[in-house]
Amino acid sequence: MKVLLVNGSPRAAGCTFTALSEVAKTLEAEGIATEIFQLGAKPVQDCIACMKCRELGKCVFDDAANLLIEKARESDGFVFGSPVYYAHPTGRIQSVLDRAFYAGKYAFIGKPGASIVSARRGGTAASFDVVNKYFGISSMPVVSSTYWNMVYGKTPDEVRQDAEGMQTMRNLGRNMAYLLKCIEAGRAAGIPAPEQETAHYTNFIR
Repeated sequence: MKVLLVNGSPRAAGCTFTALSEVAKTLEAEGIATEIFQLGAKPVQDCIACMKCRELGKCVFDDAANLLIEKARESDGFVFGSPVYYAHPTGRIQSVLDRAFYAGKYAFIGKPGASIVSARRGGTAASFDVVNKYFGISSMPVVSSTYWNMVYGKTPDEVRQDAEGMQTMRNLGRNMAYLLKCIEAGRAAGIPAPEQETAHYTNFIR
């Protein structure tokens, strides 16, 4: 089993990475393989609603979004992390997730997901809520912790001093590992994933 942790910060080893690393360390201790996928600091294309992904099975723009879809196919669970920018996640992670989930939703359906956010002070609850929306529209079990999944600090050292925040990351890792093991046990016992109804699209235009 493997969990993919996506770092939506342009800083490869900043506060968000510090929080994700604590989750990853806990997962590894539980016997779950991990990979931290850094989205990087290069420009990321936003979705242009061209619908070409319906033909290609991937986004027409070949960047981090398509790489995320490829990695998602081989992953059993996800943790998406972002710093807080003006009380919302980074535009980078939102653009990548918009396109990855639209073009490659099949790679995420039914797999557990969690979000984590980091901030110096405020905006965490709003940012946390935004990232969680991707799970609710993709039939993904949402993994929780003992507090909302957020850490505070301006530097990685300050984040490591956020005792409750780091504890929340560890408990998140344990809960993710537990759910993945339960899913694996259910699969071994012959319990199938639920069938999804997806045929009806209602436009509220009169």
